[in-house]
Amino acid sequence: MGSTAIYPGTFDPLTHGHSDLVARAVRLFDHVIVAVATNPGKAPRFSAEERIALARTALEGVSNVEVCGFNQLLVEFARKKGASVIIRGLRAVSDFEYEFQLAGMNRKLAADIETLFLMPAEKYTYLSSSLVREISALGGDISAFVHPEIETALRHKMR
Repeated sequence: MGSTAIYPGTFDPLTHGHSDLVARAVRLFDHVIVAVATNPGKAPRFSAEERIALARTALEGVSNVEVCGFNQLLVEFARKKGASVIIRGLRAVSDFEYEFQLAGMNRKLAADIETLFLMPAEKYTYLSSSLVREISALGGDISAFVHPEIETALRHKMR
C-alpha cells in the first residue's frame, strides 16, 4: 500500500497477539507506528514509559516499526505522524461492536483516515493483556503469551 499505518493501544502489556498484528501490518505498509496510549479511563500496571520500552524490546528486529507514546486524540496524533490508516485488532465477534463504534467516531472526526481491522492468528484469539495480567498475578505461567522480558517485568510488577 506504500503508506503509514498506526496501531494504537494501551499495550499493558504487549502480548504475542499484538506482535502478531504488527507482523501482519508491516507486510501491508511501508511504516507501522505502534502508538502506546495514555488512556485516562484506564489504570495500567505499567507506566507509559515502561510500556513503550517493553514494546520496543518485544518488537526489536521487526523492520519498519516505530514505537512511541501519545496522549491526545488518536486522529490528531495519526495526522501528526502522517498515518492514513488506523489498525485495529479483532479477536472475536465480541470485539466488533466496540471497534465498529470507534471506527465510526474516528471517521466522523477524520474522514481522510481509514480504519483497517486485522485478525490475529487463531492461536491468539483468546489472548488479552488483562488475562495475562490476571494469570501472572495468580502465579501462572505466561511465557507462551508475552516476550520473555515482558514476563520478567510483569512478575516484578505483580509482587
